[in-house]
Amino acid sequence: MQVKLLTPDKQKAWDDFVTNHPKGTFFHLSAWQDVIESAFNQKTHYLYVEADGAIEGILPLTFVDSPFFTKALISNAFCVYGGPLVKSQKAADLLDQEAIRLMNSLGARYLEYRQKEKAHIDWACNDSLYATFERPILPDEEENLLLIPRKQRAVVRKALDGRVNLNFVWQDNVDQFFKIYSQSVRDLGTPVFPKTYFQALKKVFQEDCQICTVYSEEGEALTSLVSFYFQESVLPYYGGGTKAARKYGAYDYMYWKIMDDARMKGLKLFDFGRSKVGTGAYDYKCNWGFEPKPLVYEYHLAQGQELPNMNPLNPKYRLFIEGWKRLPLCVANHLGPMIVRQIG
Repeated sequence: MQVKLLTPDKQKAWDDFVTNHPKGTFFHLSAWQDVIESAFNQKTHYLYVEADGAIEGILPLTFVDSPFFTKALISNAFCVYGGPLVKSQKAADLLDQEAIRLMNSLGARYLEYRQKEKAHIDWACNDSLYATFERPILPDEEENLLLIPRKQRAVVRKALDGRVNLNFVWQDNVDQFFKIYSQSVRDLGTPVFPKTYFQALKKVFQEDCQICTVYSEEGEALTSLVSFYFQESVLPYYGGGTKAARKYGAYDYMYWKIMDDARMKGLKLFDFGRSKVGTGAYDYKCNWGFEPKPLVYEYHLAQGQELPNMNPLNPKYRLFIEGWKRLPLCVANHLGPMIVRQIG
């Protein structure tokens, strides 16, 4: 067995390995390498183990090099899932060894695997920061509706019954999405991704990256969402809304339409994505009847380093967040991409 760096001629074999692996995710796909390097200008190291011409394991890595936050080697940065996919323990050991060697040679403070389950008994881990929310999509529309708790279901039914007139539209309009999304994250005190990132996602993933927008009867754009499609799953991933969206119940209607569209396409899993424990997004997904499952992020620390604490709920970030909320949108949209590329 030999560890190698991914080259263009091996991308198809890499992706075939990911799609056939029981733990493979959308975020393990090779196309993320181009997205991350082009949108964030961060260096990637996509490792794979090969034996007799066949791939035995893969590990996508991004080196997040920041003079203000940290230097870290992450699988995978700017994504919710990552870590190695392997056929054998030998392949796992080889990938770990090469990743640790890279961490040391790059001067990173830690190596981070963003996984759903713990795999290393001797690595530090944090399983209390994020949870993921997944649920099977049932074949019957009414059965899926009944899985939504009564209060949230009533909001969805208002739109379905015509008591609130909302229009759900599929559109490849990154500009419209970004206008809504950037305002939404600014209001939360969060730096925004660059628009070029969303343009790259749409360009690279094409039909597996879809954008929808919900409009009021008067034609006002209320919410917009970027969703990913992988295997039999839909992942409603980047969403935002205007201040008027909640009054119309536009968020609930949008997520329901995504779920029901996936049902009609024969998809089997609704992956509501990760949320930080203790946040409004976490509570919202619980209110939709989803059970949180802790994500296990594992860390191999460089000598003398401590477990990172980049949680925005950390009190030391409170003044930054409150100040960010007050920035003019044009200023937030200019500064945000410069900051977020350094966080990963």
